[in-house]
Amino acid sequence: MKTYSATPADIDKKWIVIDAEGIVLGRLASIVATRLRGKHKPQFTPHMDIGDNVIVINADKVQLTGKKRQEHFYWHTGYPGGIKSRTNEQILEGAHPERVVFQAVKRMLPGNKLAKQQLTNLRIYAGGDHPHEAQAPEVLNVKAMNSKNTRVAK
Repeated sequence: MKTYSATPADIDKKWIVIDAEGIVLGRLASIVATRLRGKHKPQFTPHMDIGDNVIVINADKVQLTGKKRQEHFYWHTGYPGGIKSRTNEQILEGAHPERVVFQAVKRMLPGNKLAKQQLTNLRIYAGGDHPHEAQAPEVLNVKAMNSKNTRVAK
Protein backbone atom coordinates (compact mmCIF):
# COMPACT_ATOMS: atom_id res chain seq x y z
CA MET A 1 0.00 0.00 0.00
CA LYS A 2 1.32 3.44 -0.93
CA THR A 3 1.76 6.16 1.68
CA TYR A 4 -0.79 8.94 1.34
CA SER A 5 0.55 12.45 0.87
CA ALA A 6 -1.80 15.43 0.59
CA THR A 7 -1.55 17.81 -2.35
CA PRO A 8 -2.65 21.46 -2.44
CA ALA A 9 -5.86 20.37 -4.21
CA ASP A 10 -6.75 18.11 -1.24
CA ILE A 11 -6.58 20.91 1.34
CA ASP A 12 -9.91 22.02 2.82
CA LYS A 13 -9.52 24.70 5.48
CA LYS A 14 -12.32 25.52 7.90
CA TRP A 15 -12.77 28.45 10.27
CA ILE A 16 -13.07 27.67 13.98
CA VAL A 17 -13.89 29.94 16.93
CA ILE A 18 -12.69 29.05 20.42
CA ASP A 19 -13.85 30.97 23.49
CA ALA A 20 -10.90 31.04 25.92
CA GLU A 21 -12.84 32.32 28.92
CA GLY A 22 -12.04 30.15 31.95
CA ILE A 23 -9.90 27.67 29.98
CA VAL A 24 -6.45 26.63 31.22
CA LEU A 25 -3.77 28.18 29.01
CA GLY A 26 -1.68 25.07 28.31
CA ARG A 27 -4.68 22.94 27.38
CA LEU A 28 -6.02 25.69 25.12
CA ALA A 29 -2.64 26.10 23.43
CA SER A 30 -2.28 22.37 22.73
CA ILE A 31 -5.76 22.17 21.18
CA VAL A 32 -5.11 25.26 19.03
CA ALA A 33 -1.69 23.99 17.94
CA THR A 34 -3.21 20.64 16.91
CA ARG A 35 -5.89 22.43 14.85
CA LEU A 36 -3.34 24.75 13.22
CA ARG A 37 -1.13 21.84 12.15
CA GLY A 38 -4.07 19.76 10.92
CA LYS A 39 -3.28 16.71 13.04
CA HIS A 40 -6.98 16.22 13.73
CA LYS A 41 -7.59 15.44 10.03
CA PRO A 42 -7.15 11.98 8.53
CA GLN A 43 -5.22 13.41 5.55
CA PHE A 44 -2.54 15.00 7.80
CA THR A 45 0.73 15.46 5.97
CA PRO A 46 3.67 16.79 8.02
CA HIS A 47 5.14 19.00 5.29
CA MET A 48 1.87 20.67 4.21
CA ASP A 49 -0.17 23.43 5.82
CA ILE A 50 -3.55 21.68 5.98
CA GLY A 51 -4.68 23.02 9.36
CA ASP A 52 -7.74 25.14 10.00
CA ASN A 53 -8.03 28.88 10.58
CA VAL A 54 -8.48 29.38 14.31
CA ILE A 55 -10.02 32.42 16.01
CA VAL A 56 -9.51 32.70 19.78
CA ILE A 57 -11.73 35.19 21.61
CA ASN A 58 -11.64 36.36 25.25
CA ALA A 59 -7.89 35.71 25.44
CA ASP A 60 -7.62 38.07 28.39
CA LYS A 61 -9.80 35.73 30.50
CA VAL A 62 -7.62 32.64 30.11
CA GLN A 63 -6.70 30.83 33.35
CA LEU A 64 -3.27 29.85 34.61
CA THR A 65 -2.74 27.13 37.23
CA GLY A 66 -0.47 27.26 40.25
CA LYS A 67 1.83 30.27 40.53
CA LYS A 68 2.22 30.76 36.77
CA ARG A 69 0.59 34.21 36.94
CA GLN A 70 3.56 35.44 39.02
CA GLU A 71 6.19 33.62 36.95
CA HIS A 72 8.79 36.02 35.52
CA PHE A 73 9.95 36.05 31.91
CA TYR A 74 13.36 37.62 31.36
CA TRP A 75 15.02 39.08 28.29
CA HIS A 76 18.05 41.24 27.63
CA THR A 77 17.98 44.39 25.55
CA GLY A 78 21.60 44.07 24.47
CA TYR A 79 22.72 47.12 26.44
CA PRO A 80 24.73 46.99 29.69
CA GLY A 81 22.37 46.43 32.60
CA GLY A 82 19.56 45.82 30.15
CA ILE A 83 17.96 42.75 31.70
CA LYS A 84 14.19 43.11 31.91
CA SER A 85 11.37 40.97 33.21
CA ARG A 86 7.62 40.81 33.15
CA THR A 87 5.09 38.43 34.71
CA ASN A 88 2.14 36.77 33.00
CA GLU A 89 -0.15 38.81 35.24
CA GLN A 90 1.38 42.08 34.01
CA ILE A 91 0.99 40.98 30.39
CA LEU A 92 -2.63 39.83 30.86
CA GLU A 93 -3.55 43.12 32.53
CA GLY A 94 -1.58 45.21 30.02
CA ALA A 95 -2.35 46.52 26.57
CA HIS A 96 -1.85 43.22 24.69
CA PRO A 97 -3.13 40.28 26.77
CA GLU A 98 -3.44 38.10 23.66
CA ARG A 99 0.36 37.76 23.55
CA VAL A 100 0.29 35.20 26.36
CA VAL A 101 -1.90 32.88 24.28
CA PHE A 102 0.11 33.55 21.10
CA GLN A 103 3.42 32.64 22.75
CA ALA A 104 1.95 29.49 24.30
CA VAL A 105 0.68 28.30 20.90
CA LYS A 106 3.90 29.32 19.11
CA ARG A 107 6.00 27.29 21.55
CA MET A 108 3.86 24.18 20.93
CA LEU A 109 4.53 24.25 17.20
CA PRO A 110 7.76 22.94 15.65
CA GLY A 111 10.52 25.51 15.16
CA ASN A 112 10.56 25.69 11.38
CA LYS A 113 9.27 27.81 8.47
CA LEU A 114 6.07 25.80 8.18
CA ALA A 115 5.13 26.65 11.76
CA LYS A 116 5.56 30.35 10.96
CA GLN A 117 3.21 29.91 7.99
CA GLN A 118 0.70 28.02 10.16
CA LEU A 119 0.73 30.81 12.76
CA THR A 120 -0.66 33.18 10.12
CA ASN A 121 -3.88 31.12 10.36
CA LEU A 122 -4.25 32.07 14.05
CA ARG A 123 -6.20 35.15 15.11
CA ILE A 124 -6.39 36.08 18.79
CA TYR A 125 -8.64 38.77 20.27
CA ALA A 126 -8.69 39.97 23.87
CA GLY A 127 -12.44 40.71 23.83
CA GLY A 128 -15.46 38.72 22.76
CA ASP A 129 -15.82 40.29 19.29
CA HIS A 130 -14.01 39.36 16.09
CA PRO A 131 -14.28 40.67 12.51
CA HIS A 132 -14.52 37.24 10.85
CA GLU A 133 -18.28 36.67 10.83
CA ALA A 134 -18.28 36.56 7.01
CA GLN A 135 -16.26 33.30 7.09
CA ALA A 136 -19.07 31.61 9.11
CA PRO A 137 -16.74 30.02 11.67
CA GLU A 138 -17.79 26.92 13.58
CA VAL A 139 -17.72 27.06 17.38
CA LEU A 140 -15.38 24.56 19.04
CA ASN A 141 -16.48 24.01 22.65
CA VAL A 142 -13.21 23.27 24.46
CA LYS A 143 -14.93 23.32 27.86
CA ALA A 144 -17.05 20.30 26.93
CA MET A 145 -14.08 18.26 25.64
CA ASN A 146 -12.67 17.57 29.12
CA SER A 147 -13.61 18.77 32.59
CA LYS A 148 -9.93 19.55 33.31
CA ASN A 149 -9.89 22.17 30.54
CA THR A 150 -11.61 24.73 32.75
CA ARG A 151 -10.54 26.31 36.00
CA VAL A 152 -12.41 28.70 38.24
CA ALA A 153 -10.51 31.91 38.99
CA LYS A 154 -9.26 32.14 42.57
